[in-house]
Amino acid sequence: MKPGPAKGRRSRATSLGAVLACLVLIAFAQPVARAQTLTPGLFPPLRNGLALPQQPLLRGTSDSIADTTGDQANAARQGDPDTPAPSRIFHIPTYDQAAASGASDTGFDSLNRSRKKTKFLPGQPRPKPPPGPGSPVPLTLMPAAASTATPPIALPPSATANKPPIPPAMAGTVDGQPPRKRLKVDDDPFGEVGDHGGGFLVKSAVEISGGYDTNPGRTFIPRGSPFYVVAPEVLAVSDWERHAVVADLRGSFTGYGTTFPPTIDGAISTAPTNVDRPDFTGHIDGRLDVTEDTRLTSELRLRVSTDNPGSPNIQAGLAKYPIYTTLGGTFGFDQNFNRLNIAAGGTVDRTVYQDSTLTDGTTATNDDRNFTQTGGVGRLSYAVLPGLEPFAEVEGDSRVHDLQLDRFGYARDSSGGYAKAGSSFEFSRLLTGDISVGYALRDYVDTRLDRLQGLLTSASLTWSATPLTTAKFYSDTSIDETTLPGVSGVLTHIYTVEIDHDFRRWLTGIGKFTYGTLDYQGDGRHDKTYSVSGDLIYKMTRNMWLKGTLRRDWLDSNIAGNSTNSTVVMLGVRLQN
Repeated sequence: MKPGPAKGRRSRATSLGAVLACLVLIAFAQPVARAQTLTPGLFPPLRNGLALPQQPLLRGTSDSIADTTGDQANAARQGDPDTPAPSRIFHIPTYDQAAASGASDTGFDSLNRSRKKTKFLPGQPRPKPPPGPGSPVPLTLMPAAASTATPPIALPPSATANKPPIPPAMAGTVDGQPPRKRLKVDDDPFGEVGDHGGGFLVKSAVEISGGYDTNPGRTFIPRGSPFYVVAPEVLAVSDWERHAVVADLRGSFTGYGTTFPPTIDGAISTAPTNVDRPDFTGHIDGRLDVTEDTRLTSELRLRVSTDNPGSPNIQAGLAKYPIYTTLGGTFGFDQNFNRLNIAAGGTVDRTVYQDSTLTDGTTATNDDRNFTQTGGVGRLSYAVLPGLEPFAEVEGDSRVHDLQLDRFGYARDSSGGYAKAGSSFEFSRLLTGDISVGYALRDYVDTRLDRLQGLLTSASLTWSATPLTTAKFYSDTSIDETTLPGVSGVLTHIYTVEIDHDFRRWLTGIGKFTYGTLDYQGDGRHDKTYSVSGDLIYKMTRNMWLKGTLRRDWLDSNIAGNSTNSTVVMLGVRLQN
């Protein structure tokens, strides 16, 4: 017989009450056995002859357990059976490494959290990164109410305590400010700095020197004299995004304190009584960028000088050297076709001589030496490598004199030119420059004057042998006019080797050797020139240098009585900006 519903409900109520009574007795009664946790106190020191670890098997416990149940934990470790082990219920353990602590800065970590970097606006403060391993523990200031223990330790003053503060903008500590760029190392700490004027960087200098020359006129019988030199120079370079202008102007004036007599031992002197000489070389180059590959180029040049001392072109009985002026220009274009470059232009130059002043007070005209030269030049180059660019150059010109016949009855109008081929170099900045070899010739209207021709060499190389030593090589060839009867012209070759060495950043030594040949085609005269010089430069500041020079010059001619030599000693100062 099945029990009724009422009887079933009474049976379940009686069972539930018994269970609740048992729970109350368990909660308030003295515990006989408690739930045990996994602690070292549960195990004896030795089991089966093996020592057990003295650290808990769990990697860590919560800080709250360590603080509130420290005594119970110590008692449990000592094996006290009456002291219960601490409970870990409702306490989340912490570990040495947080979850996903080694994840990348992008993507998602092991907890499926985004690792995107936070973007900050300019001026918004950025959180400081956590200290790395080995960083000193930061000092924390305790509240006034809790600072009843020992007073804080007094720290010694820092190394920057007595230094003036640096503005935040200079120190780079302004929030949102980009890091300051490191300044470039100054390659020449004693070089001229220059001034900015408009869109130009202008560098200027002047050298003032004095010394003694044992033979300023380069005569067969030496006559020495003290002298002085004033040499100003100006370099202006444009600083534009497009187009360019460069002006390089250099001049000098050499004055001698002695006026030489017109005769020596009864013979007529080949040098003027006044051997003062001006010299100026200047050019202004311009470039107009039409497109990225097309440019219009121009050059305006000026040369002011005199005949070289000892030259056979100097008239007898001169009171001073006649000055000549050459003014000219080149106008052309420069076009790039990928690695191929084509440049061409037209040239025009005008040379004018002053009248000669003689020792007897009269003057002599030099109009027969005045001429105008017009021509054109073309250059083709191809960049084989970034530092290697072979080229070929061709030039042609025509010279027309103001007078059809010169003082000896020769018609010196002529036409000629040259062709040369070479290459430019730029290998890791160790070897830079260009070198070329070619052939030059010139034909004259007067059939009595032979064709002037010869080998043409041109070079301008700089080799940085070491960070302190630089070697330079220069070479140039020119076809010069002459007034000697029966002589077509002068084929001149000049070769120069220069070595610069920095003993200190402020002390530089320069050694130079120059060799030249002058071939007077038509009368068999052939001259050779030699020059050896040494300079020592003491750079006191960026604006003032001291310079000493010792030079020895020789002219060796195959014509008797025309060989000369001279020694020059000079000391000066250079002022630059």
